[in-house]
Amino acid sequence: MYTKQALRELGVTGSDFTDDQRRSLEENGFFIQTGVFSPEEAREMAEAFDDLHRKEGERGGHEVHVEPGAPRVSNLFNKTDAYDRCLAIAPVLAASHHLLGEFKLHGANLRDPLPGKGHQDLHVDVPKLFEDDWWVLNAIVTFDDMTADNGPTRIVPGSHKWHPINVPHVNQGDWEPAPLTPEEEARTPKDLAAPYPGELHVTAPKGSVIVMNSSMWHGGTVNRSGERRRVLHLTYTRRDLPQQLVQRDYLTEGLYDRMSPAQRFLMDIEELPADAPAQRSARKAGTGTDGHWWR
Repeated sequence: MYTKQALRELGVTGSDFTDDQRRSLEENGFFIQTGVFSPEEAREMAEAFDDLHRKEGERGGHEVHVEPGAPRVSNLFNKTDAYDRCLAIAPVLAASHHLLGEFKLHGANLRDPLPGKGHQDLHVDVPKLFEDDWWVLNAIVTFDDMTADNGPTRIVPGSHKWHPINVPHVNQGDWEPAPLTPEEEARTPKDLAAPYPGELHVTAPKGSVIVMNSSMWHGGTVNRSGERRRVLHLTYTRRDLPQQLVQRDYLTEGLYDRMSPAQRFLMDIEELPADAPAQRSARKAGTGTDGHWWR
């Protein structure tokens, strides 16, 4: 199977990704689509987040990254089917194909900044080797209204065309930053925690999807109001690049069985590993690989 075939089998065509969305993604680095999920669906996914967080507590997100001040949950699809619907968001899949070509699931992480917490330094998630070398697309699915006061994501529109800044070490691979030009030096903030000129704090109602090029400068902000701001960060990457969470390493029979062949292809789980039961036993015993990924 290949990506275009998988998308066709899932009913995803070019009409799922409008000219305006394509233009905004290319020029600004992001677009927003509201009304992807109903308020009831958003509530169900928010409650599933809370259920998982109650079970995992401070270990939540340990498969990828534990963030003080912002509860997380990772390895979602092996723990619940509540988020399977997010694997079928047509504009996200179409945009991933447009941006990345042959692509696969990269990661899926829940995040909820606590009152007075959630601020992140300005960063990009991945490096790039040349101007339009795109590695990852990030889709933020909102379960609560994302407001100006409850820790909205801050972005710098158009910055995906600029040089990478503050790339998490674990995502750098063998990439080494090139020397900066005087223009790039002047553009680079001295204080990554401070507001950046022209940055936008994204707001969107519950049930929306914020689709962004992960090479765009962005970061979390402080939840000043204390209102819940639960989201899913669903990421896709090129098929030649590693997944954030290697799905085959965590694959359960339950997930494998409920995915169609096209979905298995996009998740890179086309075969159920022979040692899957042993892997599950090891994970129940608390073993696993912790990583670091900023949002």
